[in-house]
Amino acid sequence: MRSIKIKCVLCMFGIVFFMSCKKDNNSSSNTSDLYIPSAADVTPIATLAELQQGRDLYINNCGSCHSLHSPDSYTPASWNTIMPNMGPKTNLNYNQLTLVTKYVCRGKQ
Repeated sequence: MRSIKIKCVLCMFGIVFFMSCKKDNNSSSNTSDLYIPSAADVTPIATLAELQQGRDLYINNCGSCHSLHSPDSYTPASWNTIMPNMGPKTNLNYNQLTLVTKYVCRGKQ
């Protein structure tokens, strides 16, 4: 029961936090704070090429609507809740959204 409540709270946080797709003109998307994938980041479910593509998609799509969050700002479980809620607001297809999710989760589930 507690697990369900936590998931609901995380889901609601993600929806509320990302619901308004307004980029503050005074905010900047500092990409230098974002990790750059290297061979050390490769996992059984994420190749280096996928992580690099995910980073590019994250910067070029998510940053056009709101400030970018460091992948370390949330756990992979949180990102896996946030990303499906944000996907419909983007022009990203399923495969592209999967690449972004792999990047922000650092190739972990």
